[in-house]
Amino acid sequence: MLNKKQSFTFLLALALAGTFASCTKNAAEPALSQNADPASTKTKTVGTLAVSLTQGFEVGSTSPKTAYDVSPTGSSSGDNVTLSGNSWNMYDALIGNLSGDLKAGSWSGRIRNTGKITMLFDVTGGISTVTIKSGTYSSDAASTWGLFYSTDGGSSWTQCGSAVTTTSTLATSTFTINTTGSARLEIRKLSGGTNRINIDDITINDNGGGNTGGGGTGTVVTGKKFLFDASHLENAGSADWQIDADGTENVPTYTGGTTVETKAQRIPTPSYTGITSSTPETYWRGGISAWAVELVKRGELVESLPSGSTITYGNSSNAQDLSNYDVFVVVEPNRLFTTAEKTALMNFVANGGGLMMVADHTAATTAGTDSNGYNPSDRDGDGYDSPRVWNDLMTNNGINNTNPFGFNIDYVDINDQPTSNVYTGTNANAQKVLNGAAGTASKLAFYDGCTATLYPANNSNVQGLFWRSSSTNGGNTGVMALLSTYGSGRIVFVGDSSPADDGTGDPNDNLFNGWSGDAPSGYTSHPALHLNASLWLAKAI
Repeated sequence: MLNKKQSFTFLLALALAGTFASCTKNAAEPALSQNADPASTKTKTVGTLAVSLTQGFEVGSTSPKTAYDVSPTGSSSGDNVTLSGNSWNMYDALIGNLSGDLKAGSWSGRIRNTGKITMLFDVTGGISTVTIKSGTYSSDAASTWGLFYSTDGGSSWTQCGSAVTTTSTLATSTFTINTTGSARLEIRKLSGGTNRINIDDITINDNGGGNTGGGGTGTVVTGKKFLFDASHLENAGSADWQIDADGTENVPTYTGGTTVETKAQRIPTPSYTGITSSTPETYWRGGISAWAVELVKRGELVESLPSGSTITYGNSSNAQDLSNYDVFVVVEPNRLFTTAEKTALMNFVANGGGLMMVADHTAATTAGTDSNGYNPSDRDGDGYDSPRVWNDLMTNNGINNTNPFGFNIDYVDINDQPTSNVYTGTNANAQKVLNGAAGTASKLAFYDGCTATLYPANNSNVQGLFWRSSSTNGGNTGVMALLSTYGSGRIVFVGDSSPADDGTGDPNDNLFNGWSGDAPSGYTSHPALHLNASLWLAKAI
């Protein structure tokens, strides 16, 4: 018996508007919605367009571009910045987070005079449509800006549609370009003098060419935003399910149940702008830091929701509202979600968000030890462990209380070290998670975890990924990991936190490396499963 601390992107379906080159613009439209998965939509589409790039200017705790210009004006040495692994030039522009900056998240671009923001790389699958959010900075007067595109590496530029006039609110403009092959964009401020404008959330939809981005790998879309929950006592007791805050930094503490724990910071430190392809996972030292570091290496963005925060969806006054993120990752929550939080979670997923649900071992009741001699994983002693927290969400949310994601968590404690009872069918979503951009997941090791029972009658999109070695492959019981969809959103469940444990974190906790040091899993399956699942949830693969 291992005496261990229990541990654990995107297709937008759009009808193709035309097959010939064109350039039109619809200003101030609602943000592009995340439509239902193909399996759940009943609308016949002529073709599909994939998001090939998103850029939200989220740069961590420190902006890499704080001044409008360097000497000489427009110098590439000072005005070039790397965002989500790609190089951009910001002439007479910066990345700001002041109260006057209109922004969808924490940061946005800000341009003055006749400045511009230019891609220094091409997307290679063509461009069908582009959406951009813009608005007037602070109390400045309105200005206009235009979108330009180049198909010859930036040697010449063509304006797409008409100029956009900014307003005092962040509005989305949609442009239709319909060009094939390699292309890049430039946003130019056209009028308004010293009045400033904000630019945010640039999204490029490809033209069916299988874009790989600016030097990226595979078909992974960069710039997706992941929020890791630390607000439900995920590091109570011996647990440490956060991406940073390990007791070696000058960070606040809080009482998690009966123990004093370090409080996760919203922006992990050091800044994720310092992460390169060779950065070790110990750059951050939370128990799931390896997971977050690997996402950043792939060009994605990560934050924590600190203890004391409230989960909201559609609350514009909350900078960490779920509407500002693509995926919400919750590893072993030890406190029930409030009624309002459950409403927020259900609506977030229904409207296109991704939810990563990780649980741990338990027993029929939380009053005593389970069949293996362990206490259920109620770290803070309030009578609820993570399986009960998740089941409460799925059976007591006030919106759909009948297993809306198509499964329920079993109150059991199992060991399977490892199972190779993995799904081998043709479900396209399952294949992306099991055989995606981060590699192949063929084994899954549980060190005291729980399973799920599937209810396809409640949600036919639920799909098992791994089963216990003793369970029937493709069956509805003994499921160790699964995926599902709900509305236009996506869900992944893993029944043990051990596979996500990277063995580092709070030095007062006893952690074990199930992420990359677990020999039975084959060393690669656990990262592949979690990273592929993350990218699938974000609709980045």
